[in-house]
Amino acid sequence: MNSFIKTSLIFILFSASVLAQKNVYVANIEDEIDLGLAPYVKRVVSNAEKNDADAIVFKINTFGGRVDAATQIKDAIISTEILTIAYINNRAISAGSLIALSCKKIAMAPGSSIGATTVVDQTGQKQAEKYQSYMRSEMRATAERNGRRTDIAEGMVDERVVVPGLVDSTQLITLTSEEALQYDITDTVVNNINEVLAAFDLGGAKTHSIEQNWAEGVVRFLNNAIISSILIMIGFFGLLAEIKSPGWGVPGTAGLIALALFFGSAYILDLASAIEIIMFVLGVALILIEVFVIPGFGIAGVSGIILIIASLFLSLIGSDPVLDFEGVSVAIIQLSVALVGAIVLVFIMAKYLPKTNIFKKFVLSDAEKTNKGFSSHGTSKDLIGAEGIALTDLRPSGTAEIKGKKVDVVTESEYVEKGQRLKVITVEGIRVVVKPI
Repeated sequence: MNSFIKTSLIFILFSASVLAQKNVYVANIEDEIDLGLAPYVKRVVSNAEKNDADAIVFKINTFGGRVDAATQIKDAIISTEILTIAYINNRAISAGSLIALSCKKIAMAPGSSIGATTVVDQTGQKQAEKYQSYMRSEMRATAERNGRRTDIAEGMVDERVVVPGLVDSTQLITLTSEEALQYDITDTVVNNINEVLAAFDLGGAKTHSIEQNWAEGVVRFLNNAIISSILIMIGFFGLLAEIKSPGWGVPGTAGLIALALFFGSAYILDLASAIEIIMFVLGVALILIEVFVIPGFGIAGVSGIILIIASLFLSLIGSDPVLDFEGVSVAIIQLSVALVGAIVLVFIMAKYLPKTNIFKKFVLSDAEKTNKGFSSHGTSKDLIGAEGIALTDLRPSGTAEIKGKKVDVVTESEYVEKGQRLKVITVEGIRVVVKPI
């Protein structure tokens, strides 16, 4: 009986300890902050909420990146009621600072840093005041939400913000781990993830490390500026090749697949909306009408190309809250490079592909020449000088009887009535030229 009671007590204590064990999700925010990172963070937060996690630790090590991506990540983090902890194990610079401040708690490794959040363009040059104003408000509101010093948060964006004893009006604020602790930007300085958990009453918690899945990795890869430009170039190449050739073939299919990948990733990342996708589909439909229904290339084809280019442009610029001329110019450059690259590819293919061995296997390259006795039609040279009679009115073409055969003939310009006598004056290929007698 005693052994039964002891076993029961051990089982109860074990079960209680298992039930009492806390669960912590761990996510990595590393390298460049881009829009491909946002779906990953959203998934981590969603899974943590579904499984009643006690906390989420975001390990941050980044020099920054896109502001629109950082704001998406920030919004996902502040939307949850779960305890969120930023662990800066190296640096949280620029957009990384905004993400760190969005967490309810911050821990920093010794020697790590946070700050330098001013908005810059692609070349690293400081943007205009309205963009700095936007970022100041984002940093101030986020710091205020989690009870941190708003003046320091603003000073990370604007060097004009003076924090007595820290910086003057000529320096942006970037804090070391010890300075961040002194000025209440970080809650603690620790050496590893276990110390992070212990610092926030999560010691002994079970950690669940969440990595990016393959789908998120593919979307992030496709959103890369170089890859997206290549996809656009392939799309342009395929459409141009189909416009210049009859029917529909491999280039057009490859182009549509490339553009579908571009728009699919852009839609997932909230760069492209339903409007851009509808514009793209309408553009493709107009080009297909031009290729299959309307001969030549006219209004439908031009309109289709304009719609496709406009949809691509809008998807490239997205809804960046700090978008300016620099962002527009980058999108224009991407489209221009892709279009020029596609035209060059079409030219190279048209000039050199017919000379390749692979192409020759699909095409009959031996020409049948007239000097070797080949003719696609019977010769009419023997009719020169012969006379006949018009079987129809010639206006100026029609039918005549010459040497007892019906022959399609044409006059040089004269009108000849039916029944009038004719004489053949020349034969040009299959064209028999006559004049009235």
